[in-house]
Amino acid sequence: MQLRRGFLFSAAVLVMGISPLMAAHITYTITGTLGPVLSGFDYLGANGQSGTLTATLNTTAVPTATTATSATYKVPAAAIKVVINGTTYQTSGPATLVYNFPAAGPDTMVISAPITADGFSGTVVGTASLAAGSFTGAVKTHPHKFTPTPQTLTAATASGPGSKVKYSTILGTCVLGLSGTASN
Repeated sequence: MQLRRGFLFSAAVLVMGISPLMAAHITYTITGTLGPVLSGFDYLGANGQSGTLTATLNTTAVPTATTATSATYKVPAAAIKVVINGTTYQTSGPATLVYNFPAAGPDTMVISAPITADGFSGTVVGTASLAAGSFTGAVKTHPHKFTPTPQTLTAATASGPGSKVKYSTILGTCVLGLSGTASN
């Protein structure tokens, strides 16, 4: 009986210890063609090239800030991947993901990450302009998938809404439109 109780206690401790490791994750993928240049000079030559930004969040994460129409989450560096024209840019620190779900207009998902490449530091900000109602206020508690998925992304214009990628380096800042898809 003593051995059985010890075994059950050990099994319970093991299950409780690994349960957080088994939490579900959501991976958001923004992919498409970068361009046109909306502002700045394109130091990376990214205009017309392919781009992919992925972010993986634990569904038990809690926001660092909320408003009536947004939620902000901190994302570990290892959970973000940035690829432009086949070159992977390493994230160099924690990133943020902001869900915006206004009463009118498109919902947006904005991922901002510090990056390094060839010894240079910078920041990449990807904005996916999604259909209105893609997110609900539930994202103010934990990350959730958007619906429908996938969604077509239309490139932003210089003065209008849409999807875009902004990168900043010591050389300057460039904003490019992004046409492609967003999925989770």
